[in-house]
Amino acid sequence: MNIRMVQGALVLLLLLPVSACASPTAVEDSPTPTPTSVTPPPNSGSVGTQSAALQPVRAAVPPVRVQVPAGGIDVTVEPVGVLADGQMELPANPRVAGWYRYGPDPESDAGGTVIAAHVDSLKYGLGPFSKLKLLSAGTKVQVTTADGVSHSYKIQTTQKILKTQLPIAQLFDRTGAPRLILITCGGQFDNTTLHYSDNIFVTAVPDAP
Repeated sequence: MNIRMVQGALVLLLLLPVSACASPTAVEDSPTPTPTSVTPPPNSGSVGTQSAALQPVRAAVPPVRVQVPAGGIDVTVEPVGVLADGQMELPANPRVAGWYRYGPDPESDAGGTVIAAHVDSLKYGLGPFSKLKLLSAGTKVQVTTADGVSHSYKIQTTQKILKTQLPIAQLFDRTGAPRLILITCGGQFDNTTLHYSDNIFVTAVPDAP
């Protein structure tokens, strides 16, 4: 997964170096990403008064496991960051997913929690996220966070889209209703470029008890 600057915007691309899975794009508000756990609440009160003080920002609660029982998916999750060369860290093993730790987590009040994994690897073989394309609306997803809490989601959409048409702002938006975004590669594999043509991404929303 790569993060690069394009016309002043930070762009995130999922890249599999061994069997080549090039994927999503995440737009950040600043060229240098800074860890954030929640979208800061708007000021409530008059500017310049003590009542306008911002609420303390809570520590992030990383997801550590994603399970889709009906889809046969069970992966561990690790927080991933940004390498010195501008690439985003991502576990090489497709059986381990990466949580984009500069965005929301499952306990955030807003925005998309992004978890991505390679679809396959010459070394490790086919990964669990290769089954994302088979998931239908209404399928339940369980995300366990580091504090032991299980967060239940229900899939809204499963989409396949050309990498050049990926809705970057939508996927990595830190605003709006809380949601879960699962991403991997799909489509045709190009033996010359060693990349897949498409991205598969699942959007899920919290499942009310």
